Parts: sequence; structure tokens; C-alpha cells
Amino acid sequence: MATTNPPAPSESDPNCKSDLDSFPYFEDMNELERVFNRFDANGDGKISADELDDVLRTLGSGVSPEDLRRVMNDLDTDRDGFISLPEFVAFCRTDGGSGEFRDAFDLYDRDKNGLISAEELHLALNRLGLKCSIDECHDMIKSVDADGDGFVNLEEFKTMMTTSKKRAAAVNGSVH
Repeated sequence: MATTNPPAPSESDPNCKSDLDSFPYFEDMNELERVFNRFDANGDGKISADELDDVLRTLGSGVSPEDLRRVMNDLDTDRDGFISLPEFVAFCRTDGGSGEFRDAFDLYDRDKNGLISAEELHLALNRLGLKCSIDECHDMIKSVDADGDGFVNLEEFKTMMTTSKKRAAAVNGSVH
């Protein structure tokens, strides 16, 4: 039987690792896998709706059951009821619409003042298992802080995310 869509890569796919590495968003695949494993609380290699809900609550962004179903439907492209590592990577490495940028930005902006401080960045990254110092967070912010106010606003956040993607593409040999 012919299908119109190729099957989504799975963890058992021997080409899965190279498919994941071809996405030019995160420069360090190990970092992305650590984040995935942080979401995958029971270590079964997939993220359930309950696990996703727990992480979002830990980050201070609890969602309604309806929103949680919507997020799962968006990420679970093979419709097995779980988010696999390839699905997680595909989501994290897409450009995303401005609504997705806003959702991601809001996870960091704990006090909802429209700015991400070094302290908020530090807290969010450490909760995701990405250990870094407050000084490193200040340096990260300085690198994208176009208006020099010491914070990252939504536009600077979008720039940071798209610039990171372009820089990773150049590092991965996508230069003509």
C-alpha cells in the first residue's frame, strides 16, 4: 500500500541520529537530549501528556487540559499519544510562528513584565537541567541585548532564536 506521507522517524530507526543532527537549531545535540530526558520523567524514551504537564507546571506555566491536548496534538506528529525524541527535536528546531515564540518567551518571563532577566533565564535553564551560572546568563543576555537595558525582550528573543539557528547551520557546514 502506498502512503502519501513518509512515516515519522522512530527511536529504532538506524538513521534517526543523523536525521536529528541535520536540524540546525541547537548547536549541541547532547543539550537537547538532556532537555528531552528531563521531560521524560520515567525514562521510557517518550514524553506523555502527564510528563509534559508536570514540566510546564515546574516552569511555572501550568496549562488547561484543553491547551495541553492542543500542544500534544501539535507535537505528536505520528499520533501515538506520546512525544518521541525526533518529534521533540523537530518542534524545538522549527522557526515557529510568533505565537510559538511568545509561548516559549513566557516560560522564561516569570514575572510577566515582558522582559527576561538573567535571574529568570538562570532559573529556567537550571530547572531544565542545563546548569549555568548567573554570570553566564548575564553574558548570554548581553550577546542579544540590542537596546542595552540588561534584559531580553520578545523581539530580542526572536532574534536570539533565529540567529542561533543560522549560526548552527554555518557551523554544520551549510555555507555555500
